[in-house]
Amino acid sequence: MISLAQAPPLLHGRLHHLPTKRRSPFTVRSSSTLQEINKAEERELRPELYASVPFPPIKAAKRVVLVRHGQSTWNEEGRIQGSSNFSVLTKKGEAQAETSRYMLIDDSFDVCFSSPLIRSKRTAEIIWGIREEEIITDSDLREIDLYSFQGLLKHEGKAKFGPAYRQWQVDAANFNIDGHYPVRELWGRARNCWTKILAHESKSVLVVAHNAVNQALVATAIGLGTEYFRVLLQSNCGVSVLDFTPRIEGGSPYICLNRLNQTPSSPVATGSSGGRKTSKRIILICQGSTQDTEPSLSNSGDQPMNMLGVIQAQKNAELLLDLKVSAIVSSPSNACAETATIISRVQEAADCLGADCVPRYVEMKNIQDLDVAEILRQSTKDTIDVSSLRPGWLNGLDDGVMSTLWEQSGRAWSSLLTELSNESEKEKIVVAVGHPSVYVAMMGHCLNLTKEWLGSFHLDAGSVSVVDFPDGPTGRGIIRCINYTAHLGRWSIPITRSTVDDESF
Repeated sequence: MISLAQAPPLLHGRLHHLPTKRRSPFTVRSSSTLQEINKAEERELRPELYASVPFPPIKAAKRVVLVRHGQSTWNEEGRIQGSSNFSVLTKKGEAQAETSRYMLIDDSFDVCFSSPLIRSKRTAEIIWGIREEEIITDSDLREIDLYSFQGLLKHEGKAKFGPAYRQWQVDAANFNIDGHYPVRELWGRARNCWTKILAHESKSVLVVAHNAVNQALVATAIGLGTEYFRVLLQSNCGVSVLDFTPRIEGGSPYICLNRLNQTPSSPVATGSSGGRKTSKRIILICQGSTQDTEPSLSNSGDQPMNMLGVIQAQKNAELLLDLKVSAIVSSPSNACAETATIISRVQEAADCLGADCVPRYVEMKNIQDLDVAEILRQSTKDTIDVSSLRPGWLNGLDDGVMSTLWEQSGRAWSSLLTELSNESEKEKIVVAVGHPSVYVAMMGHCLNLTKEWLGSFHLDAGSVSVVDFPDGPTGRGIIRCINYTAHLGRWSIPITRSTVDDESF
């Protein structure tokens, strides 16, 4: 097993556009490198800096697959792990890692990077299987350093540290313990990791690490600061995929989050989001594949589903079978209406398993703002291949079309939040069916971004994305998963694709 020496953090370069929010300056202290970054007051490092400096250029397209370790003994006990190295995988954790191995078994990984901590390293060994290449361990991939919190049960942390523990829960980006800002340090380490991963001569990379560090890797890749900690969930053995595409002119590559938190278990199962229970949820379902004979932007959205699309819709209906969906809203386009109808029929029949059962009514409605077909037709760049929906394809739209798509998707997102805000229902699940492009834009609205992020997310036909609202629809949305397709089985697009003879994925 190879161990990487640590590299100094990258602290220079052009800043990307970020949401305008006031942030306080701070000093970074890394317990792993013992480096301190001290600037004059007017040049102090801001929390978003590690998330926004350019990445090193790459020569060829690269796909990076992130996996969180399986359930550990301290996960099971509810004990704060941090970067301690005392917990090991449980039997459930070993089984989760084995499931992830099968999910990724057909991928042609060139290299595997792993945290050196036992729970992560063991997960990497299970997934890596019989491959001959050595696993590269990197201490920068260890879990977040939580210092005095480490080893405590959660109720012990609350009792012993009081206000500090509360700040860790509600304002983690500014959380300070033992003179350290753990989340800020973590963002710095994540940037160090990307510098090393992108410098490696490989096209398909597996990275096995931890909850917090994987969050930081995803966030820093797409240009999000420390305020997004706990917004992009990473479940045990959840798989996230990032695509890096070189620019013709050189410089920082295009980066797209291909999927987030594809888990061994159902993404719609009950559970917590960011450690908190949630009773309000929006499930975004992309329409199934359509009968386009010559797919282009000019006929996007007009066609009915083909047989593959019907199967994808049925699989989505089965995935939601055990949920009590409050409402199904849909774009009026053919494929979306068909998908919504299939889901509705299964939902209404779900409770009718006995002679005395009465079909459950599920409200259905159309939202015109979910229909973006006319917007896409306005693009003069009709050569874009919408059938493949390659990562970052929205970057190819005209600027005016992107602006219109962004504005209309914002109205659609507001409509969904209004639909969710019915106070008469303590628990409410709203299912929405639309075109992938409108949901890519909605991810940006959910995260309070701008239209410049439209190329940063990707969704496939028939995929499922889940947003939870533990503080209600007026609070921040927690993204449970993006582009989940494991339930589609043989009819899904693989989590990863071979990079052999495929420079653009």
